[in-house]
Parts: sequence; C-alpha cells; structure tokens
Amino acid sequence: MPQVPHAYYAGSVADFLKATSDEIIGALTKNSEFDIDTTQRDAWLGEIEILKEELKRFDGRVLLEFNVPRIGSRLDAVFISGPVIFVIEFKVGQAKVNQTDLNQVWDYALDLKNFHKASHAAFIIPILIATNAREVEPILSTPNADGVFPPIPCSCSSLHKLIEQGLSASSGTPINQKDWETSSYQPTPTIIEAAQRLYSRHSVESIARNDAGARNLNVTSQRIEELVNQASKNSQKIIVFVTGVPGAGKTLVGLNIATKRRDEAQPTHAVFLSGNGPLVEVLREALTRDEVLRRRKEVKKVRKGEVMQKVKAFIQNVHHFRSDGLRDPNAPADHVVIFDEAQRAWNRKKLATFMKRKKGVSDFTQSEPEFLISYLDRHKDWAVVICLVGGGQEIYDGEAGISAWLDAMKTMFPSWHVCVSPELVDSEYTAGHALDELANRPNVVRDKSLHLAVSMRSFRAENVSGFVKAVLDCDRQAASQSFEMLRARYPLTVTRDLKIAKQWIRDHARGSERFGLVASSEAQRLKPHAIDIRVDVNPIHYFLNNAEDTRSSFYMEDAATQFQVQGLELDWVCMSWDADLRFSKTGWNHHSFKGSKWTSIHNLANQQYLKNAYRVLLTRARQGMVIFIPPGDSGDDTRKPAFYDSTFNYLVDIGIPEL
Repeated sequence: MPQVPHAYYAGSVADFLKATSDEIIGALTKNSEFDIDTTQRDAWLGEIEILKEELKRFDGRVLLEFNVPRIGSRLDAVFISGPVIFVIEFKVGQAKVNQTDLNQVWDYALDLKNFHKASHAAFIIPILIATNAREVEPILSTPNADGVFPPIPCSCSSLHKLIEQGLSASSGTPINQKDWETSSYQPTPTIIEAAQRLYSRHSVESIARNDAGARNLNVTSQRIEELVNQASKNSQKIIVFVTGVPGAGKTLVGLNIATKRRDEAQPTHAVFLSGNGPLVEVLREALTRDEVLRRRKEVKKVRKGEVMQKVKAFIQNVHHFRSDGLRDPNAPADHVVIFDEAQRAWNRKKLATFMKRKKGVSDFTQSEPEFLISYLDRHKDWAVVICLVGGGQEIYDGEAGISAWLDAMKTMFPSWHVCVSPELVDSEYTAGHALDELANRPNVVRDKSLHLAVSMRSFRAENVSGFVKAVLDCDRQAASQSFEMLRARYPLTVTRDLKIAKQWIRDHARGSERFGLVASSEAQRLKPHAIDIRVDVNPIHYFLNNAEDTRSSFYMEDAATQFQVQGLELDWVCMSWDADLRFSKTGWNHHSFKGSKWTSIHNLANQQYLKNAYRVLLTRARQGMVIFIPPGDSGDDTRKPAFYDSTFNYLVDIGIPEL
C-alpha cells in the first residue's frame, strides 16, 4: 500500500479545463477502489462543472478524491496555487451546512498541516460548498498561528471570490506542486484510529509515520514476527518483553501482530489481551461502530451484535482468558498471546483473594503471570507470550509489576526462551533485580529492537514523556531543559482558574479534535470546582460520543481518572491537580482524603501508585495541555492554599507559563 497520499485525478488547471467531464470521470472511476454508482457519478459531474467555472481565472493544480490515510477517507478536491492549499469539500444537494460538516473539512486541513510534510509551512484554507446554498459574500477569517484558516462556507458561484481573497491574504514561497503530490505523509493516529485501520486490514506501515519513531515501531513489529516464526518452526516456547515510553506505540505493536494473525484457522493465530477494562470496552465499541458503518456504506445488512461478537474474539479481557484456563485443563486454542500492559497483572495476594471470593478456590497460590504462562505452557510443541510493558504505569493496588513475570521465568519455566528489552533495567520498570537473576541463563537474550524510545502520542513534541518524568522525579534542571524543547510546538500552561482553563482548551481545539477534563482518583477536594471524581465516567461515552452528548469528554463536566484514560488519549487535556500530590522541598508528599481530612500515605507502593497516576494523566494529551491547580481556601482546612501553592510555584519555576 502506498505510503504517500494520492488522488484519483491530478492535473494543472489548464489540463483540467481542457479535459472533458467524461475524461475526468473516467480517470476517477479507473482509480477508485469501489464500484461507482449513478449517484456518485452525478455528484462528481456537478463538482467538476463547478470547479471548471470557478477555477478558470487561476493558475494552479487540481486534485480530486485526495486520500487522507489517517482519517480513512477522501476529500473531494484540493486546489494548489501560489503559497496556498485550498481544501474543498462539497455537500451536494444541501442548502445549509452544520458544524459537523465544517468540522469535517477543518479536520482534512489540519491533517494535511500536521502530517503531510510539504504542507507544514503552507497556508491552508478549508472551504465547504453546499451546492444548493444561496449566494452570499464569503468572508475569510484570520488564520491560526500555524497558517490554517477556520473553515468557510461558500456558495458555488462565490468560490472564485474566496480563492482571490485567500491568495491576497497569503504570502510566501509558492508551493512546488509536483513535489507536493509525492511528499511523504507521516500520520500519527490515535490508538482508536489505529485499531480501526488495522482491523480493516491496513498495515501498520500505512497508518504510521515513517520517521525515526515509526521506523522503531516497524523494527519492533518485524522482530516479534521473526520470533513467532522461530518458535513455530523450532518448537520453542518464547516470552518477549517489549518496553516503551508512554505513547510510543506498544499497544499498536500488539494490535498489529494480532491483526496479521487473526485468522483462527491458522496455526500462528494470535489473540490480544488486556486487563485494562476501559481500553478493552472503548476499542471494542470503536471497532464495532466503524465496521458496521463501513458495511452499511457497502449496502450490506449487518447487525451490531454480530459484529461485536467477532470484535470480542479479536480483543479479549485477560481475566476472561484466565477464567477459560481455570475451567479447561487443556491448552488454549491460541499459540500466540499478547498481553497489553503486562505490568498490571495481579500479584499472588490479589489473585488469591479474588479466587477465594469470586471462584470459591481457597488454596490458589499463583500470581497472574505464573498462571497465564502455565496456561500457555500446556502446549506440547510451541508458544509465544508477548508482554507489552509500560514503565511507571502501575496505578492500582495488587498490580505485580514486570518483575513477577521474570520471577515466574526463573522459578517455574527454566526451559522457556526469554527475549527482553535492555531498558527493563531502568528504575521505572522496577525489574532490575529480577532481570539480574536471569542474567546467567543461556536462553535469555537482550534485544534493543524491543524498546520503543520515541513517543508518538504527541506528534507536536516527542519528549513530553521525558519532561513528565523529570517533573515527577523533581529534577528541575532536566524538566526546564525538556520544557524549552517542547514549548514552541506543544502548548502547555498552568492556571489557578478552572473557567479560564476550560476556555483555553476550547480556544485551542479545532475541528473534531477531542478534549476533556482529567483528575486523579484521589482528587477528592475538587468538588467546590464542580469536579467530583466519584462520578462513574463511562469511557465509551467519554471517548467516542460526539460534542452534542453531555456524557462525552467535550462537555468537560465529568473528569476521567487514570483508570479510565490509561492507554487512551485526548488531543487537548485540562488536567486538574488536587492536594493529593504536593510538592515540597524534600520532594513529593502523598495524601489520601479519608473522612473529613487529608491523611499521609506512608506505604511506599501506594505512594508509587499515586505518582504513577499523575504520570498517566500528564501524558494523555496529543497536542497540548493546561494544568489547573486550585487557589485553595484559607477558610477550609481541607483546601488550604499551602496545599496547592508549592506545586503551582514548582511548575512555574520550571518555566511553564501562568495563564
């Protein structure tokens, strides 16, 4: 599949005017991936007629049905002239346009600006034409700092006036039109977008960037493929540990492997497992909605429940997989099992408590890693376990961390081959001692291709995770240096006023870019600001529903906690920082609100869980973030200004501007 965008038709204005409508329709039809019905043909004929009339005054290049890979769609027309890219979307037969229509063409323009290399420095003007709209004088707004104009509704006969305004308002070097067509496209999809594209049989190469970070992604995926083939061919049992910074694409690697090996009839069939309930729910629903929509566009009858059943087989809850292993003494049907967020597997104590309370088993002695590996070990020939590991991501009591997997390898499965990322020795993974004890085993290999070093969540600034790590490590110098590297492209600010924070978010978000409110699950004293983390946020509504739904993230009425957002992301985040984690001269002070007062957290593991919660929250934003730290209230002993001021001053001292 091509890694560059392309159009069904492309030519100079002169060639476009010279060609007959039938010739242009012929080119569009020939290059289309689908059969063209009369409705589509008539729509194209109408668009061609409008463009021929409105573009005859200009020089430039016309592209029709231009591919936008990340969005998985095609925009109707692109017109390039001088230093400007005009993105044109038609609504055939409509007399009026709504915000959803405007957001659609705005999204196309933003996608070009952010991910199409030759469009980074260009002015981009998104135009929406409702073909039955009455003629009005088009008004060109002021562009944003990146050169993208807000979308402009336009009548058919006013398009040339809008183009004239756009060319007059823009200056700079003319775009090399031929080079623009073949310029590289470097998308950074959200995990939801990526899952949808992979499930619809696109490769990871076609939806990911092709810079250093994405090349690392491809290298890691290829290495895992090699290990699976090696295990199958040589009848080996292999466990693979893949590490990566937050947002580097660990889940994407796992989904890519599962997609390539989703055919249950094949011996190397793979299953993707996650103990992250909200992630599983959101991905399943997103894949189901997308598949249903795609089939209905193909005029195929389909029931949502039928599609959901197939999706559930593709993405499974690890606890349900574990239950299958308890009920059935045989090996699982799958030889390749991918455990997402493997560090969150349960330790022996938590699993024993669960087994006694829920399953009536009083003498269960295995940790979740020990049992899951033993389940795969029932295969007589071969098996591969792929553990996707996030550093500093354990956020809940009873999560064993990655050392439990390594301890299981040492004590119970000495014949298994172990392939580990060398980054497991980093303090964030808390696996150093367990890895050291495996060092002398001949079947343990450290492979640097199993580490994803570059965050691709924030396409604006790759070092956001490094900045957050420095902040939470209380390393002022490193945090300040990291912030200086990211501040030009990744808007980040701090404020004491929640109303201002929300407005900042709304002012920055464009098109259908998703934004929302997040807070720690221990943030019990944000209620005076109408943030009650006890509200049960449904992650499906929060992450998938549109801006008209009050349950969606767009309303910023309910805050999602680390438990709802881990593994997922938003474009813009309003992060609310309560008095549970407070900066002091000696480092972080950890607190939990009990009854009517804050109490100190003394347990070291629980302190780490709280710190990791803030790590998760601070790394959710793809494009920018505002941090709200309440001013406190001297008349409320639970919200004293001193509880908040030191944290606010620390962030400002690092260099984060106050809003």
